[in-house]
Amino acid sequence: MQSILNEISRHLPHSGEARRLFHGRGQCFAGYDDLVIDYFPPVVMVILYRQRPQSWLDDLAHCLDTLLPDKPKAILLQERFLPGGPSRVLQGTLPVDLNALEAGLSFRLRLGTAQNVGFFPDMAMGRKLVLQRAAGKRVLNLFAYSCSFSVAALAGGASRVVNLDMNRGALELGKLNHRINAIDLRQASFLPLEFFRSLSKLRKLGPFDLVICDPPASQGQSFTAERHWPKLIRSLPGLVNPGGEILACLNAPDLGPDYLDKLFAGYIPAAKKLGLSTPGEDFPEARAERGVTLHHYRLP
Repeated sequence: MQSILNEISRHLPHSGEARRLFHGRGQCFAGYDDLVIDYFPPVVMVILYRQRPQSWLDDLAHCLDTLLPDKPKAILLQERFLPGGPSRVLQGTLPVDLNALEAGLSFRLRLGTAQNVGFFPDMAMGRKLVLQRAAGKRVLNLFAYSCSFSVAALAGGASRVVNLDMNRGALELGKLNHRINAIDLRQASFLPLEFFRSLSKLRKLGPFDLVICDPPASQGQSFTAERHWPKLIRSLPGLVNPGGEILACLNAPDLGPDYLDKLFAGYIPAAKKLGLSTPGEDFPEARAERGVTLHHYRLP
C-alpha cells in the first residue's frame, strides 16, 4: 500500500481539477497492474481489473481519506473484471450531478451508470492542443463520443465543429457538455453516424481545417485498429483543406506509435509530422510505446 500512497502524494489535485492519482496499468508498480485511481473532486473513482479483498479496499479508502487535502464525499469502485464493469459505492454518497473540471472547462460524468464515465483524463494533452490550435478553424471531430474535443475547439475560437459518432447517447451527453460550458449549440453539429458509411456526407460538409481522429481501441466490427486505421487515413485527404491539420489518437498497445507514422508515410506521404504527445507524468508507462499517443500532422 505504501507505494500507492507515495505515488498519489505526487499527483494531488489542485484547483478542484480532475486528475489521475494512480496509474497501475502502465506496469510501473509491481503488484498493482490492476489498479487505477481517478479523482473528480469531490469523488474518487477506484478502478480494478482483478478482484481484491474487501479489507484491502477498506484500507485503501481510509488512506485516501487521510491523504487527500479535502475529504472525498464518495469513493466509487468500478469492477472491470466483472461483465459490464459494474460500479458500487465504497464510502459516502455520490452527488446527483458531477462534472470533471479541466483547464476552466467542465465535462459531465456518468458515474455508476456506465463502464465509460464519459471523460478520459489521459487525453488532457489533446484537449489542450486543440484549445491552442482551433482559432478560426472548421473542425471535424471523428469518433466524438461525449465531444470533449469539440468543447475545447469552440472554447479556443473554432468557427464550427462537426461531431460524428455512432453512439447517439454519447452525442446527447456531448450536447450537454456544450451547454454546461455556455457554448452556443448552433456552432456545432452532432451526427449519429458510422464514419465509413458517411464519407460522402462529410465531404459535402467540408473541407475542414482540423480533423480529429480518436477511435476506440476496439469497437466490435465497426472499428479494429489494424483493419480500419488504414481505411481511415486513406479517406482523410478528401476531408482536409490544403494546409489543414490532422490529430490522430492511437490507443493500441500492441501496435506502437510508429504504426501511424508508417501509414501516413504510405497513404499521405506529403503530410508533415508536427509533433507527438503523450499523456504525461500522471500516466507512467514501463514501456512508453504501449501508452496512448497523439500524432499531429499537417497537409501541404
